[in-house]
Amino acid sequence: MPVEKVDGRVSAQIPAHVFDTISQAAEITGATPNQFLVQAAIEKANAVIEKESKIQLSLASATAFFDVIENPPAPNRNLIDAVKRYKEKMGNA
Repeated sequence: MPVEKVDGRVSAQIPAHVFDTISQAAEITGATPNQFLVQAAIEKANAVIEKESKIQLSLASATAFFDVIENPPAPNRNLIDAVKRYKEKMGNA
């Protein structure tokens, strides 16, 4: 089965001084302005995705989190009732 190539297109109007800066940086790196923009956008997108994929906790929050994992509290009435309703709905399987 042949692979279908799909290209997206992005365009933006930018002030002349911004274009000049991008063009200068692109020339220094040996890229075209489009290649430079795409590479910069990919780097920024990956950084945003990586940052948003991680959970960051303070030391106090991390300590509290792991303490609850290692020493879970006894089930309260709401949890017991929820489990009972689940088992009634789904069967005891």
